[in-house]
Amino acid sequence: MEVFLTGATGLVGGEVLVNLSKRTEISKIYCLIRAVSVGSAQARLSNIFSLHNDEFDQQKVIPVLGDLFDDELSAQLIANEQLAGVTNIIHSAANTSFAKVKDDLVEKANIGGLTKILLWAKQLLKLDTFMYVGTATICGRDVKHRLVTEAETPNLEANHLVKYTYTKMQGELLLKKHLPENKILVVRPSIIMGDSRGVEPRSPVILWALATMNKLRLVPAEQYASLDMVPVDFVADVMTKLLFAKRNYNVYHISAGNDACTSPLQIARVFDNYFDDMLPHRFIGKHMLNPLKLWAKGKLPVGHELYEHFEYLEHLQYEFEDLSNLRILFAGLDPYLEFAELGQRFDNSRIIEDLGIEPSKPGHVYIHHCLRYIEKINLLEGAIDP
Repeated sequence: MEVFLTGATGLVGGEVLVNLSKRTEISKIYCLIRAVSVGSAQARLSNIFSLHNDEFDQQKVIPVLGDLFDDELSAQLIANEQLAGVTNIIHSAANTSFAKVKDDLVEKANIGGLTKILLWAKQLLKLDTFMYVGTATICGRDVKHRLVTEAETPNLEANHLVKYTYTKMQGELLLKKHLPENKILVVRPSIIMGDSRGVEPRSPVILWALATMNKLRLVPAEQYASLDMVPVDFVADVMTKLLFAKRNYNVYHISAGNDACTSPLQIARVFDNYFDDMLPHRFIGKHMLNPLKLWAKGKLPVGHELYEHFEYLEHLQYEFEDLSNLRILFAGLDPYLEFAELGQRFDNSRIIEDLGIEPSKPGHVYIHHCLRYIEKINLLEGAIDP
């Protein structure tokens, strides 16, 4: 088996790459890497393996120079004779930004880049499986406070909170346009947050939101909302197993499901125990986000109910002497709060049925492994590019 992997240096792709490298059934793993030279590409791959002290077999893991934004990418891949024997493609690369200013880049990477990979993939004579990493949240903002099944999406009528989820929905439609159904495997992770093994996460993506919540302590969110979050190691393990499993479906949620969801309050309790020198978290509801923004601008009317939390406002004043930084954090946090308010849970019965695995650990059970890394996250940097 020969595998072609995109997104190998990312949060999910990096874990998948390490997992695949340990499978004896795989002879070659070609990794699409954006780099100026083969040497620099190999160095980037080496960093993936060195993070958790895994063995890097340079004879098995081979960089392929290329860029999803390059108009010539399809032609380059078709002309690359060493890729003629590829049997499985895992398309993990994506721009996951929630920032509206990045919408064009998100679309070019997630739709334009995927199209280029598909134009090459359909030429492969030995292609068995094209695994596409989507997201369970393509169900949109209209689905609230219930369990969502794989069969419900993609739904062209869905209203999306961010461009990212829209492009992931369109990606699934592109697969059906270019490939026969028996070659398509769609995996839809829910909220990927941290690592359950007590190792350094490959990326602070989404952990930033928890780090911000921890710093604020006064949280404009619903404390009991369902959060369907899973650690990256669980996602990578399921993806690897699905590649080799006898599958009864071609679309799978990789999610916590009903039994392993968590909530903002349960996460906050873990934080409160760890950071016990800080004020305990207080949840004031999403409707208080705009008043918080006004307060940070010095424009909140006297007598507003937000002033009842004066101890927490003093905390914010102390932590963020320059309140313009606080406004930047609120802007970056906004889409995460929107997702949390939806209370979506994603059915995971298919992976349990076909793989016979245990469900993911709930977020409040494993998140303590990530706390020392959460302390190191640059909040402003994450807010500018959420």
